[in-house]
Amino acid sequence: MKRKLAAAAAAALALAASAAALSQTTANADELVTHHEFQANCTVSHTAGDDPIVFPGEPGASHDHTFLGNTGTDAHTTPESLLSSGETSCLVPADHSAYWFPTLFDGDEPALTTWHQVVYYKSGIEDYTAVQPFPQGLRFIAGDMHATAEEFENAPGAVEGWECGESFHNYTFPDHCPEGSWLNIRYQAPSCWNGVDLDSPDHKSHMAYPVDGACPASHPVPVPMLEFKIHFPVDGDMSQVTLASGGASSWHYDFINAWEPETLAALVAHCINGGLQCDSRGYDLYKPDRGAVLDENYELIEG
Repeated sequence: MKRKLAAAAAAALALAASAAALSQTTANADELVTHHEFQANCTVSHTAGDDPIVFPGEPGASHDHTFLGNTGTDAHTTPESLLSSGETSCLVPADHSAYWFPTLFDGDEPALTTWHQVVYYKSGIEDYTAVQPFPQGLRFIAGDMHATAEEFENAPGAVEGWECGESFHNYTFPDHCPEGSWLNIRYQAPSCWNGVDLDSPDHKSHMAYPVDGACPASHPVPVPMLEFKIHFPVDGDMSQVTLASGGASSWHYDFINAWEPETLAALVAHCINGGLQCDSRGYDLYKPDRGAVLDENYELIEG
């Protein structure tokens, strides 16, 4: 009997300690901020040899690209046409933006998935409360299709490089990916804007990466840091895998902002400035009391 009572007492103490720890964790949740982001989850819309940033008005002038987001993106696309088209492959109908990257081929076949690809909108600076929404029509290219493997590895936007299975930090394609795994790439864009130009001759100079956790004086406006996390349904022997732009180090991507301003501003304020780890609705599973920005139809909640 004494042993049973002792065991019961120990169990009660353990349960109380666990509850206290959970209570303390919840109480400190807003103090221990480790995320400040929301997601744009978008399926592949189409592929084409178009690039409205580098080759505007020249259909087929580019290597093949895979497009997410606005379904009407082509060589003639402008920020104005994106806003007026209305159709998007992203979960949030207010996101008319265009996202694209070089198509990945396995031999002669493009590796395309019907699953949602993830584009994170994060803070690239330490003071996440200072991040501002993208200005309407901002466009840029992240990465360099002419980069060597060494340049790609040391680029400020390189996060994990290419990965599959338990293989990470690859800056060339892995030789082999386990059966059933997918090839992934994560790459971050610059998140400091010069505050003046929506584009530049090289489509990069108006943007910059943070330095020591802050935006440099030349590019003083902190905007969301895009992080493309793209997966491709290829496995096994990788010897025939290549990008339309070249080898593994040629990875890059393009973006034209065409969010409806009120929705983007609400997501930035609630999720990034608010220090939350949000999904596409602006909801943080770990802090449900903070609510969401969008309703079940991914529409902006009024008020």
